[in-house]
Amino acid sequence: MTETHRTATTDITATEAARAAIAGSAARLDGYGFFFDFDGTLSPIGEDPQAVVPVPGAVDALAALVGETALVAVVSARPVGFLGDRLGHVPGLHLHGLYGLEYSADGGRTVTTAPEAVPYLPLIARIVDEARAMFPTALIEDKRLSCALHYRTTPDLRTAIEEWAAAQADAYGLKLQHGRMVVELKPPVDTDKGAVVRTAAQSLSGAWYFGDDLGDLPAYAALDELARRPGFHAVRVAIANADGAVVPLTERADLRLAAPEQVPPLLRAVLAARHEKLNG
Repeated sequence: MTETHRTATTDITATEAARAAIAGSAARLDGYGFFFDFDGTLSPIGEDPQAVVPVPGAVDALAALVGETALVAVVSARPVGFLGDRLGHVPGLHLHGLYGLEYSADGGRTVTTAPEAVPYLPLIARIVDEARAMFPTALIEDKRLSCALHYRTTPDLRTAIEEWAAAQADAYGLKLQHGRMVVELKPPVDTDKGAVVRTAAQSLSGAWYFGDDLGDLPAYAALDELARRPGFHAVRVAIANADGAVVPLTERADLRLAAPEQVPPLLRAVLAARHEKLNG
């Protein structure tokens, strides 16, 4: 399935690609999982990462999905605490923060941290302080278990930030994560969005994944693996954003949305198709 790029006002649910994805899922939706990135997927990209909020209708759509599917999860670079606050602590919503280093099965009310990441807390705190001293005009985000160096508002610092972050990763054995106008240092724990999806979807009959950036590619790869199982239905959704950046995710997608605002209407269409099947 492929879909051309369209404006955010287009009725994405009327496209051939969307109809095919919805029809393939509606009859078995109670065995499906829905996985979502947050930034650029459920919310617009913003210059201030702390100021972003979900697009209208996103939280209600997630809550509705929770009641009708096997699993609904947000898989993000954000900490679970941030996700829970922004998404209203939806009961039954699974939150995987910091690429899987944190987890909550109750919308963020309780949080479990990967034990192998805990020893890196003092090092990450020190790197945050050093990054802020080195790049006082850049936005350095302290995520407790990772340090994100944003250069969206200081693009002239991109090379210096990326080289400095790479040097820290080499010096301390940390993992380096590149994203849209950001580079992140995190503990060398073997987890990413693909590992989260691969584990969570093992018992499912199908899964949708919604993402917008390089960090979502491992989740697409996980769906590729799962789709090799007989009967498993995978739908990969790529969301474009206002900055117009093109990432490899777009070419791998089954369905392309023009903006995060198109996500809630698509989810409502999925649920409407399920109800039609049940009542038909």
